[in-house]
This record gives sequence, structure tokens and C-alpha cells, in this order.
Amino acid sequence: MANIKKGDLVQVISGPKRNKDGTPGDRGKQGKVIEVLVAENRVVVEGVNFVTKHVRVGQTQRGSKTGGIETHEAPIHVSNVALVDPETKKPTRVGFRTETVTKDGVEKTVRVRYAKKSGKDL
Repeated sequence: MANIKKGDLVQVISGPKRNKDGTPGDRGKQGKVIEVLVAENRVVVEGVNFVTKHVRVGQTQRGSKTGGIETHEAPIHVSNVALVDPETKKPTRVGFRTETVTKDGVEKTVRVRYAKKSGKDL
């Protein structure tokens, strides 16, 4: 079972707070997971890790120009993000527990994710 899934709210926990050119970095930013790349152990987070991509100029069927310099989110490694606890809005670790779910009169034991409490909250 995966720790981070599409649609989860995560926070970047590593990387520079400020880049070398003085612009703010991505550490501490929170965003929703857009895509999970399982084979590469990476996630694409909304509003984090922007890269510029140069796209060749072309034309559409209607004659409008496409291309130029575009910015979009690039993947970031799963180890560099942490799931955000929905109650405290702070990054936390993920735990799993088994629960019994009744569906159509049939009881089934399933594993469920939950946000662990951080050490300062106890």
C-alpha cells in the first residue's frame, strides 16, 4: 500500500529555502499531489518544482501560434515530501492499521492509512 496517493496534501521537507539567485525555494511549500510515478518513486506536486520548457513554435488548425517558453511542475522524489495531517496541517508520518469494513452484509478486513501524531503534539 502506498504512503502517498493522488489528491493527497503533502509538504516539501527537503531542498533549499532560498535558491542561489535569491529566489524562494520549495522547502516548506504545501500542495496537492497531481500524479504519482510509481516506477520512478516520484510525485508531481501542484505549485512545486517549476521548470521552464522551450517548446517549438507551431500552428494549430485554426491558425493560432503555439509554443514558446512554458513552465510546469516537474516530478520530485517521494522521500522529499511528507503527508500533511488534516487536523494540524503539519507534515507527519503515515501509519497503517487494519479495520473491518461491512459492505453488502460481508465483513472484510482492509488496511487503512492514517496520519501519526508528531512528537510535539503528544
